[in-house]
Amino acid sequence: MAMLTSLSATGISLVSGRGKFVLPRRKSPPPKYRSRRSPVVALAASDGGREAPARIVAVVGEGSVSPINNALWEDVMLHTANRLKWVDESFEMLVFADKLIKLNNSNVGVLKAELARSDILVNVAVKDQDSIQWLLRNSESIPNVICFDSPPILVNKLGGTVIQNSGRSIFGMLADKSIKESAEVLKTVSDAWKRNNSEDIRFCLLVIINCYIKPVPILKNLRAKGLSTLTCMLKNCGSEVLNCLFDPNCRKALQCLNACSPTDQVCNYRCIASYESPYLEAFSFCVLQKNNCLELDAEIPSKPYVAPLSMFRGEVLSHETAEDLFIGWLGDLEWSWRVVAGQNPAYDQFPCQYQLFYRGKARGSVWYEPVFQVRTIEGKLVWRRRRYRVRRAGIPGTFYFTVLDNGVVSKEFWTIVDVSDDFTWGLFHYSGAAQAAGQAYTGAVLVSPDGRYPPEMGGQRLASALERCNIKEWELFTVDNCSCFGAPLGIPDGSSLHRRVKANAERRVSEIQ
Repeated sequence: MAMLTSLSATGISLVSGRGKFVLPRRKSPPPKYRSRRSPVVALAASDGGREAPARIVAVVGEGSVSPINNALWEDVMLHTANRLKWVDESFEMLVFADKLIKLNNSNVGVLKAELARSDILVNVAVKDQDSIQWLLRNSESIPNVICFDSPPILVNKLGGTVIQNSGRSIFGMLADKSIKESAEVLKTVSDAWKRNNSEDIRFCLLVIINCYIKPVPILKNLRAKGLSTLTCMLKNCGSEVLNCLFDPNCRKALQCLNACSPTDQVCNYRCIASYESPYLEAFSFCVLQKNNCLELDAEIPSKPYVAPLSMFRGEVLSHETAEDLFIGWLGDLEWSWRVVAGQNPAYDQFPCQYQLFYRGKARGSVWYEPVFQVRTIEGKLVWRRRRYRVRRAGIPGTFYFTVLDNGVVSKEFWTIVDVSDDFTWGLFHYSGAAQAAGQAYTGAVLVSPDGRYPPEMGGQRLASALERCNIKEWELFTVDNCSCFGAPLGIPDGSSLHRRVKANAERRVSEIQ
């Protein structure tokens, strides 16, 4: 799936002329908190004795269930602790279930000690009255306390300032603060939490770290450039800007993007896919790709590292065989694979996703064309198609993908994590960046020939493949593969397909179709 991010990161509404969203300068904690540093100990991995720039404790209600595919909140927050280390290895988050408080054994002392040295306390679904009272007594010195799905009696703080709880959720209540910039940040955090996925839960914590503890480099692109951006756009892209503003679809795209938070890639990409047009492509190419008016940058994430499949059908995986695995069922069917489920909430969740991999006319060339549906902002179902150039990376089973998506170049690193010997399923992982748009991302897609889950959910082999991606099964969102009629499939004349391996011929194609 293509990875163009939002033009809303300009911080400028070309339609209304108003500034949009800017992160405030990072707030220093009050003097009583500034010198409170401590060695990294703990349940999470050690960073070699250095002091942690951010220490977080999360307390979750025993047995509480999250809205993320009914995963336990304890599992969600433990996974979030690991994902924080992909951003900064020295970030530490310890997760405790509130039943620990009721047990009143030596582990309660551990929790109390960790609270005494933490920068952030996150209370999630804590509803037991004894636990609540204990937390109130033992969190007074913590400068930042946030609570989700918990009673309003719990005290909330940011930067050492107590926020009086009026009975609403913390973020609805904090939005009443007089400081406009803080209200904007808190609205962004609130909206992210409500999107109910692991990516945005981590983002919530990073925003608080960035504003109240230390700068987080991957959030630097939230800061608008203001007048310099507008000057660059008008100087270098005047005709493209005017053409976009006078075209109804392109103007709707800008209006839609300016209603999104710069960090909400789900909202941003839906706007782009809903209103894409030649004018939007020209605008994006000139403003972002050619002139970098937003002065943005992004690199392909190096974490998590995912090892590729090394053997297939008893033989060492070669580059040619790996390409054949991508090509999959194409030839027997009109497509290589269909996406069953995906991990990235912005790019892997579109309905009716078809993958077309094929070899081009030029020697050694391989192409990837995803075809997918988009339910537009106006409620229409439309088909979209992209075209990626695919190049082999150093290790068989790894590849570099490049695409021009609505005027912005995205570069991605793909890994074939596993494909079953009978081609009933495959798991592909990717990391990518749209450098000119200042966005980086990761994701994974589970594929099968018919878009349905493999028999017995792929068994232990699929579970192991997901584990190698550092993905939990509850992170996957099932793709809607109903009503997929009329997909614009087909590949260019003169293309070629498999060279070494292909799907088992005995599989009845009629059953798949």
